[in-house]
Amino acid sequence: MNFENNVRSYYEAQASGESLGRYTAKTFGWMFAGLMVTFIVAVAGLMTGAIVYVYSIPYWYYLLLIAEVGTVIFLSARIEKLSVGAARALFFLYAALNGVVFCAYLILFDLTVLWMAFGITSLFFGIMALIGWFGNINFASLRPFMMGGLVFLVVYWLLAMFIDLSAFSTLVCGAGIFIFLLFTAYDTKKIQAYHAYYGNMPEMAAKASIFAALQLYLDFINLFVYLVQILGRKK
Repeated sequence: MNFENNVRSYYEAQASGESLGRYTAKTFGWMFAGLMVTFIVAVAGLMTGAIVYVYSIPYWYYLLLIAEVGTVIFLSARIEKLSVGAARALFFLYAALNGVVFCAYLILFDLTVLWMAFGITSLFFGIMALIGWFGNINFASLRPFMMGGLVFLVVYWLLAMFIDLSAFSTLVCGAGIFIFLLFTAYDTKKIQAYHAYYGNMPEMAAKASIFAALQLYLDFINLFVYLVQILGRKK
């Protein structure tokens, strides 16, 4: 479905459900709740020492990667058939799994760097979200470029698991920041389209809100990761 095109029809078709402003606030609320779950799991894992047992599992990183990717794919593919509660549970499951991964960042990187990266990420994310919301930009036309950039990043990191590509890491991280800044604006704009398209279907509107929150969560997390790697000062 071409959700972007439905933005144009928003003012032509009055949604019978909640207002666009409330719907948007709830979507960002779910996104921030996901970030909070990630933060709590990461800090709790470090402070209790439980993370030691997780990291002692052979190939733990690959197992977590498979679990995270599988959760996102399942949620994306089954969003229309899942209940609202199940969609929320999967979203928070993904956020919790990510918290296990991010516990490693608390171990490896200086806390000052992490706070600096978080502040810059929040600033960049907020600016691009405002541009996406208020800007009269056809982000759908940029989608092929963004998807091409995303494929490039995935291929690079897959190759980096087996080949030393550290010489290109700063350049790739810069490209990653640029790509996910565009995705932030694009995904923010899609909230309007989801509201317009599903305005008369409260259950689907709620599930679309969770899915939009997941997309924005991923944008924020990826921006943070790439900024940490550029600013990174390991312990």
